[in-house]
Amino acid sequence: MVRYYARKDGEIKQLLQPEPSCWVNIAPPFNQEELEEVAQQFGVYLDFLTDSLDLDERSRYERDEEVRFILLNTPILNEDRSENETIFITVPIGIILTPDATITISSYKNPVLQLFLDNRVRNFDPINEKLFVIQIMEQTVYRFLTCLKQLNLRHNLIERELYNSSRNQELRELLSVEKSLVYFVSSLSANELLKMKMKRTDFLGIQNDEDLRDQFEDIIIDNTQALDMANVYTNILSGTMDAYSSIISNNLNVDVRRLTLVTIILSVPTFISSFFGMNVELPFQDSPWAAAYITVLSIVVSLMVALYFQRVRR
Repeated sequence: MVRYYARKDGEIKQLLQPEPSCWVNIAPPFNQEELEEVAQQFGVYLDFLTDSLDLDERSRYERDEEVRFILLNTPILNEDRSENETIFITVPIGIILTPDATITISSYKNPVLQLFLDNRVRNFDPINEKLFVIQIMEQTVYRFLTCLKQLNLRHNLIERELYNSSRNQELRELLSVEKSLVYFVSSLSANELLKMKMKRTDFLGIQNDEDLRDQFEDIIIDNTQALDMANVYTNILSGTMDAYSSIISNNLNVDVRRLTLVTIILSVPTFISSFFGMNVELPFQDSPWAAAYITVLSIVVSLMVALYFQRVRR
């Protein structure tokens, strides 16, 4: 679905036909014919559009004469996840800067682009393509930070449940959180390298614009902070998983030890009864209280064994 937008009366409004310096947003559902038509209409490589739909595509930028292409990874909620799947995934946003328009494309309904469609980004105007790209990067970093906070909150809630539970459900949830963090670390690292290269080569041509240059540098700093947060949360989660594994192993050892002690104590009456059941001359065999004597003896010896193990345990 290809739609055109421009700023009218202080708001972003949809256009029936493309205008100079408008914003062309390509969102699902769409087909190959629409992509080919857009590529021909605005004079861009079809690969720029198709690469933006590949979930495994790395963040990068390219230049083809007057056309500039930027691929940026952003986080979205995994709505189709099963029990063991990741909570968040990262998908690319393709940004294509042409002399006539700014094109954005994503394979999913992207919350970052939705902010621009809902007029929730201050000072946004598609005519200023440099600021538009910087604002997309800025909102992407904010989106990462928001998702990281949600993952950390979810991790804390699951950790509280683990203190009083030994079910596998909590462990599966922690695994989903860990997978999300792995996606975040990988995407944030790729985005950081992309921004550093863009700054070094002045890909957007903002070197002489102090405001845009400072804003872009702030985005790089925020991206680095988000990456540090993702690494910290990943390390904390790995430590939690290791600690919980140690707790499970320790509890298992305690239970096995208890069962072993119970087995040894219960084997004492069996041994004494078997001893007096032999067909030889034994004490108490002619006494009418033989059974009572043997029972009392078994209880006394079992208690002595139990007290011995209790003392050794201390």
